[in-house]
Amino acid sequence: MSEVQKKSSRSLLYTIAYPIAKLLLKTVLPVRYHDAERLDVDAPFIVMGNHESMLDPVIAAMPVKRYQIRFLGKKELWKNPIVAKAFTSMKMIPVDRHNTDMEAMRACMKVTREGNILGIFPEGTRYHKGLMEELESGVALIALRSRVPLIPIYITGKLKLFRKTDVYVGEPIPMDDLREQGVNKESCEALLARITAIYADMAKAHAKS
Repeated sequence: MSEVQKKSSRSLLYTIAYPIAKLLLKTVLPVRYHDAERLDVDAPFIVMGNHESMLDPVIAAMPVKRYQIRFLGKKELWKNPIVAKAFTSMKMIPVDRHNTDMEAMRACMKVTREGNILGIFPEGTRYHKGLMEELESGVALIALRSRVPLIPIYITGKLKLFRKTDVYVGEPIPMDDLREQGVNKESCEALLARITAIYADMAKAHAKS
């Protein structure tokens, strides 16, 4: 797939919403990105972030200038037909967080297989005890099977009116050693533990920034 084709694959709603959201994140809900160039790379890859607010997908999407991210979202959000239509137009993927959702899993694999970007927030909910300590197990399976880079972003808090929120983009999480072990329960658990540790390090490193 050529670069021109990938750019043109953005949905109409996404194309309209992107510059509006970009303006908001520069003015009334300012976000300061660090190492954002790590997301300005060729697809496919997976963007992973900690979950702070409903606007997290907007925060994750801004540094990705060349592509549209396909985000995972809990299926409950699709109950409202108007919202469901908008999310479908934005090429979002509904997922059942409480059960093994093979349909969503296949959709995620299709995203990366076709050279696009998948966006996930593996904490599953905004109400959690610690940073990336309670992760949805499916993220490890997707990351290991897709064989594409997994790029973490650390959002330091909820967006606030006229107060900057810092967002840090990390290096791709190393997974080659885990893939060599095969995609199984042990390698998935090891990746989840690695994700938790990496986010703990990111939070600690930027606590005084």
